[in-house]
Amino acid sequence: MTAKTNPASGPVLVVEDSIDDFEATQRAFRKAGYEAPIQHVTSGEDALSYLKAANGTWPALILLDLNMPGMGGRKTLEIIKKDDALRDIPVVVLTTSNYDVDVRMCYALGANTYVQKPVDFDVLSTAIRNIKEYWLETALLPPKGQAARQSA
Repeated sequence: MTAKTNPASGPVLVVEDSIDDFEATQRAFRKAGYEAPIQHVTSGEDALSYLKAANGTWPALILLDLNMPGMGGRKTLEIIKKDDALRDIPVVVLTTSNYDVDVRMCYALGANTYVQKPVDFDVLSTAIRNIKEYWLETALLPPKGQAARQSA
């Protein structure tokens, strides 16, 4: 058995169609002391292309907006969580929606966390710091690219 000694490493993938929201999120990560790359794509299709091109070098975390042109966050989440190679990547839904139906649907599709995107930068910074501390420094995750094996 191998003990986890290092926090999650690798880029954070932000799937967000708003450049302003991405830049605020990026600033919040930097303010929280996250120095790894922060990658940005603007649609679900681009997210899936990015993950396919990564070919095993997955992001440490995906922040996923729900409402984007083209393939939205719900379908993107569904595809990621049904893929054996991708399902263990933590996906945090970060969106403006606080509708119960969206929250329920995202958790049913396999979202690891659902966070309503704060409008105020200071509140966003706190949320991003908490996400960073939990998902990238505290949580123990399966090795990348190795979906949990179920014993018979």
